[in-house]
Formats: sequence, structure tokens, C-alpha cells
Amino acid sequence: MNIVVNERPVETRDGMTVFALRDEMKPGADVLVVNGAPARTDVALKEGDEVVLIQRGEKPPKDELEALMAARHTPGVHRAIKNSTVGVAGLGGLGSAIAIALARIGIGRLILVDFDVVEPSNLNRQQYFVEDLGRPKTEAMAANLARINPYVKITTHNVRLTPENVPSIFAEIDVLAEAFDTPDGKAMLVESFSTAYPDRPIVVATGLAGHAPSNTIVTRRVGKSLIVVGDLVTAAQPGTGLMAPRVGVAAHHQANAVLQLLLGEEPGKGQ
Repeated sequence: MNIVVNERPVETRDGMTVFALRDEMKPGADVLVVNGAPARTDVALKEGDEVVLIQRGEKPPKDELEALMAARHTPGVHRAIKNSTVGVAGLGGLGSAIAIALARIGIGRLILVDFDVVEPSNLNRQQYFVEDLGRPKTEAMAANLARINPYVKITTHNVRLTPENVPSIFAEIDVLAEAFDTPDGKAMLVESFSTAYPDRPIVVATGLAGHAPSNTIVTRRVGKSLIVVGDLVTAAQPGTGLMAPRVGVAAHHQANAVLQLLLGEEPGKGQ
């Protein structure tokens, strides 16, 4: 009988039960999943069944975790992204969510840059926890990403980006995600990166404050290598703050645009 265990084909005897399979293959497993549903009692397995054996608190080996993640993407997508390097400039509301989304899909390497520390006001929209307060954002984000996908390579730079250091910090990336708060910072980054690497794409965001309809946030190509996410209008100002839902929508637009670019697709096409 042929089944799949932790996304790998396994040949086993007819009449095998899920408990017997656990005892043979992973005696310490305390969570058993058969065809997507938890198995709380012993069940007989049949041809083609898919089983996941999990031991709580155990970090799966790299090849096993990759196989489990790839099953939710497709092997072709996973191969493309696991060999890619993405830069994230700024680890606030946008950047922290972008980094987490990219780690969850299995990006091979992330280069994360920020000079700030986690403050209480950040918790309204940024992907940190109370215990991160006072830590450099680069340090806190690297630790949080390691809890999500410990096999993504993380490089951090706890510095303020300038026209002088942008080219060297992002020299090895395939795509850059801009996640700054200020228009001046965004303009500096786009100009510095595009001058140094005119053929490499940069995904920026503008117009995402408040709680206007989510569907006004869209993805547009506005130049050869420039992708812009947002409504291009709604800036943060008194009475219109930056809030987790709309910032998160924009951040995931950016992460999805990065993924499309890595796969050779056109971001925003058909929306």
C-alpha cells in the first residue's frame, strides 16, 4: 500500500493503522493528521492517504519542513523562491508584515534593515509582541522569524539607510521592498537603489492610512522597475492614523508583488 507521510511517499503493508504507523516511523509523535483532519482515535489507512506526524515542540529537519511547506505552494514555486534573496527596508507596520509573509512562503534569504527600537505605539499595527519592547527591530524581527521558519537565512543591518550605504547593503538582492514612513525616505531609497541597480525591481507603498475601503489599495507598475502599492492618496495625518487592517492589506500586496516578480509574473495584472 502506498501512502504519503510528511509529504514523502511511503510503501507500507495493507491494513496498517495510523497508530501503528506512528509507532514504526515516529514514536514520539503526539499529533496525528490524516487527510487534513486530526486523528484522535486509531483508524485504518488506505491507498493514497496522506499522513502528517507531529511531535509538539520539535523543530522538523530542514528537508522535512521544506517538503511540508512546498506541498502548500507547488514544487516549482518553492524552488524559485527558496533560491531568492529579498531586501526589506524598514521593519515597521509594512516591513514587519512583509518579512513574515515572505518567511512563511519560504524565501531563501531576507536582508532586513532598520535603525529603530520597538515602542509601545508600534504594537497597534506592527508584527511584534509586548516582550519585544525596547529591542532593536532588526533583532526582534529576526527572532520572531526564526520561530516561524528557522531555515530562512536572515541578515540584519541595524543602521539608518543613506544614499551611500544603500548600494552595498542591497547588493545581493533580487527584489527590494520599501517600507519607510516618510515621503523623503521613500524617495531617497528609490533613487539610490534605482541608480545603483536600474534593472532590479523595487516595490513601494504609499496611500494606506485610515480605514477606507480595502479595495482602494491596488498594485501598479509605474516604471520599468518600480511597483507601487496603495491608493496614492490617503496619507497619515491627524484623524487618519495608520491602522493594522489597512497597513496589513498594503503589506501583503507588497509581499505578493515580490512573489510575482520572483516567479516572472506581472504584479497587479488583471486586478
